[in-house]
Amino acid sequence: MRVLLSDIAEARHGARIRAALPGVVLVPVAPEGPLPETAGIGLAFVTRDLFLGGTRFRLTARFQRFVDLVLAAPDIRRVQTFSAGTDMAPYQAMRAKGIEVVGASGASAPTVAQTAITGLLALARRLPRVMEAQRRHAWEPIYGEAEPPDLASQTALIIGTGPIGQEIARLAAAFGLRSVGIRREAAAPPPPHFAAVAPYAGLQQWLPRANWLILACPLSEITRNLIDAAALARLPDGTGLVNVSRGGVVEEGALLAALRSGRLGGAFVDVFTEEPLPPESPFWDLPNVIVSPHSAAAGDGLAERVAAIFCDNLRRWAAKA
Repeated sequence: MRVLLSDIAEARHGARIRAALPGVVLVPVAPEGPLPETAGIGLAFVTRDLFLGGTRFRLTARFQRFVDLVLAAPDIRRVQTFSAGTDMAPYQAMRAKGIEVVGASGASAPTVAQTAITGLLALARRLPRVMEAQRRHAWEPIYGEAEPPDLASQTALIIGTGPIGQEIARLAAAFGLRSVGIRREAAAPPPPHFAAVAPYAGLQQWLPRANWLILACPLSEITRNLIDAAALARLPDGTGLVNVSRGGVVEEGALLAALRSGRLGGAFVDVFTEEPLPPESPFWDLPNVIVSPHSAAAGDGLAERVAAIFCDNLRRWAAKA
């Protein structure tokens, strides 16, 4: 089996991949210079080093060079990516060619879940207000009307119950939050740490019971613009929103209106419909919003977890060959 990958990935993970499948041939791609011959290569491994410095909407030249090579390769039938989601345009182009594109589901769950809970706690403990007072050198305790409610009495409505959603629910339970999940199918029992689950069709019934709306779902035809003005209007006043999924899951104009009106208690937003977020975007200056630059998955252990998933898949694919 021959595998196309970046030169950085070959240097970092080559020994691990060869140990997982003795006899595998790794074909590294450098950022410039002659391209390797791709005939006979059946598999490509897309690692985050190719993506660094770009966004899902503005790919780096290095990433695009690799994608173009994959699309031109005559024999590649599978691509393993570093991300959980595979909705980016290059991956759709690969699928259109009949290439199977596999994400690294679960690799980013620990860090994305930690980011989501960090955002929730920051909003719950009024940190935007505290930090704004710090900038003014003002001593303004958050007692009285600004006093935060106890999380132990609250419900977190988590859209997406995959590895990320499940890890969010596990961490939320440590703070006494009751987690309810929204997923494609509700027939199966709730995953661990979820009090209940419902299908997407049942979302509207659960929105009025949410103190926190946490988005941890993939972007699909079902979830695109799922959280629109009507959905936001069904949330109780003061609800907090955490988005670590994709920008397209939320209608941003409706979200801005809900935040400006004060109906929403605040939002932690890691993903946007346009990235980088333009300097003129009103999200930057809203006092009840924490803007995160699509970094929820960041962590120095991510690359190793992705490589472990790739090696497991590699062994399975080789066994089927």
